[in-house]
Amino acid sequence: MEHHNGGDAQRRPKATDQVYGVGVGQPERLSPGARLFRSRKLNCCIVVVMGCKTSVNPDVVKAGLKETLLHHPRFSSKMVGDLSRSGRMKWVPTHVNLDDHVIVPKIDGDMDSPDQFVQDYISYATKTPLDSSRPLWELHLLNIRTSDAEAVGLLRIHHSMGDGASLMSLLLACTRKTSDPESLPTVPTKNRAGSGRRPVACFWWLFLAILAAVKLICNTFVDLSLFFATFLFLRDTETPIKGKLGVAMTMKRFVHRTVSLDDIKLVKNELEMTINDVLLGVTQGGLSRYLARRYAADAKGENGSVRRTIRALKNIRLRATVLVNLRPAAGIQALSDMMAEQSKMSWGNSIGYIVLPFSIGHQEDPLEYVRQAKSTIDRKKLSLEAILTHVTAEIVLKVLGVNAAAFISDRILFHTTMAFSNVVGPLEEISFYGHPIAYLAPSVHGHPHALTIHYQSYANKMVISLAVDPEVIPDPHQLCDDLEECLSGIKAAILREEKAPVSAEP
Repeated sequence: MEHHNGGDAQRRPKATDQVYGVGVGQPERLSPGARLFRSRKLNCCIVVVMGCKTSVNPDVVKAGLKETLLHHPRFSSKMVGDLSRSGRMKWVPTHVNLDDHVIVPKIDGDMDSPDQFVQDYISYATKTPLDSSRPLWELHLLNIRTSDAEAVGLLRIHHSMGDGASLMSLLLACTRKTSDPESLPTVPTKNRAGSGRRPVACFWWLFLAILAAVKLICNTFVDLSLFFATFLFLRDTETPIKGKLGVAMTMKRFVHRTVSLDDIKLVKNELEMTINDVLLGVTQGGLSRYLARRYAADAKGENGSVRRTIRALKNIRLRATVLVNLRPAAGIQALSDMMAEQSKMSWGNSIGYIVLPFSIGHQEDPLEYVRQAKSTIDRKKLSLEAILTHVTAEIVLKVLGVNAAAFISDRILFHTTMAFSNVVGPLEEISFYGHPIAYLAPSVHGHPHALTIHYQSYANKMVISLAVDPEVIPDPHQLCDDLEECLSGIKAAILREEKAPVSAEP
């Protein structure tokens, strides 16, 4: 087996190599998470919209898929068995006919509104269930010029095949740097602080560790209590963005907006926060703007409508569910080696839930949105909520079965307002089998929310990706405007603070 360093080229499979899944491999039992995502109440799919800077050659893409993605066991296996009975549902290797999975529709290039066409196409494509008689993925290639791309790819993968972070890493393992076609993309990694400490600081460090442990226990107890209360009775406020009963089955509309990652980093660095803190703050501010407009429109013509709107925003309970990947990331290089060498590695869904409260309301200082967000996230970091919800879900699956686990998950999701996610992308521009990528916009559908907000970094950009129920949120582009304007307001506040004169002491 070859060894690869970060800058080394991936070994390309030879023409004589056998594609994984064509009479190769053994059936594998579905993980608890995979069974949960295949249940009727939580039948979710991950969607990645890829904008390309050039038109797409389907034959080149198919050849690339055959050399890479088809070597992954999940992409060359189908589900067989009885989902309701534990251990009876398995991944069984099968022959993959790429013509069944790569869809290239004939498109009139002279249409009046190509952007609207692409949005409609994606909505209707995601309404159609994936064919369970073959591997649960498909790729649509749309050679149509839009406002921000020369062509669009729609990759749709069933959530039972893996969690979002792993599937995004797998997708990136199929790409290469545009500047260096032989190198895999570079994804940011967290640097660990050094372990050396001065003896003088040991007692102070020990005190802080004990204090953190006490906070961890208290926060975990409170979070789990609220989590179970959410299942039993604690529901979010019925706001204009909260979905109604049956929202999981409605057709969703997918839109995206690209903003500057440098603007987000400016705020992050000036306020000494993380990118997650900034994005949560932007989301809180953008949702506050959007809801204020919707409430004001409903109260139009009434006396004191402004005061009534502000009062309504203050009384809102609005929470997001966040899926946390608990399994150590396999890494792009490991996934690339896996597809090239046909080696086996840990895969599947290993995720827990956290319920994230949002602070909705009007703020005179836009920086308050970010400060509130940092306080919320710092507290969630000192909690075992994600780990314990994962353990609880596995126990319920084993003891009560998949239908009971799906019912509990569906009820908790429905009692909250939205889903929220932030995925780290490559630091440089990449190409998908030789096709330069303009943007990546991931999302998900099939869960009981009328609004899902995903953030995806890509080179020096941040893509805001929304999935909405158009009956609940008929103007998703306006919500994108509000999120973008909130970021602009936060950046402007930072720049004003930098330029503010420092008064001299007497």
